[in-house]
Amino acid sequence: METQLKKRRKSTLFAIRGDISRRAYLSGVVLIVAVVLLFWSVMSYGEFVNRTFLPTPDQVLRQFGIQLQNPVFWDHVWISIFRVGGGFLLACLIGIPLGILAGTFRFAEALFVPGAEFIRYMPATAFIPLIMVWAGIGEWAKILVIFLGCFFQLMLMVADNTRSVSNDLLQTSYTLGAKRWQVIEKVLIPALLPDLMNTLRLIIGWAWTYLVVAELVAASSGLGFSIMKAQRFLNTDQIFVGIIAIGLLGLLTDRTFAYCHKRFFPWLEGGR
Repeated sequence: METQLKKRRKSTLFAIRGDISRRAYLSGVVLIVAVVLLFWSVMSYGEFVNRTFLPTPDQVLRQFGIQLQNPVFWDHVWISIFRVGGGFLLACLIGIPLGILAGTFRFAEALFVPGAEFIRYMPATAFIPLIMVWAGIGEWAKILVIFLGCFFQLMLMVADNTRSVSNDLLQTSYTLGAKRWQVIEKVLIPALLPDLMNTLRLIIGWAWTYLVVAELVAASSGLGFSIMKAQRFLNTDQIFVGIIAIGLLGLLTDRTFAYCHKRFFPWLEGGR
């Protein structure tokens, strides 16, 4: 009996898209974190890599504690949150309506999608000289870099989310007497919201990855700036602190979107 139970657990563990217990899930998370920390400790404490280039975990932890007590560090954090939030919200305000239009009407798809498909392969860094000419070197320039990094991907993904809504569902709405804009407002948009929430969760992650790029634009504040400043003086422990801070902020926003998905769409399997 015990052998059968073990076999059943093993088969569940390696089943394609099979469910696992929360304990098993958390065990996997802890395991991968432990392996990374072990490798980092061996390489740094064993001095296989010079500590100037790879500080030890306790050095980074101490530096993190010092920075948490430093008001300047928190200024960097808040301005980075403002820039990421500004670029992301601007991309949402423009990209979501255009994406819904492109996914709903073929003429809108012809207008918006080919250009977006072309521009999305251009790196945001390539636009920095133009952005500096158009918007100067103030906050708008940094927000625009993040906006450009998110907007085209967001619009195309929202268009795909819109197209994925069942055509049978729309036709049934017409059969029941709904007008075109009623179908869009009452059926199409509510039906795409769960996928839209997942799309926004992905895009906010990209917004954080563009932060350091955005703060290359003549910045004197922000986590990206603090990382670049630490790099000039080979303060690698401060570089690690900046990278970890960005990662934690990104994880916090990701978990916020995951919670909202679970809260608003509890009947769906998602937002873990």
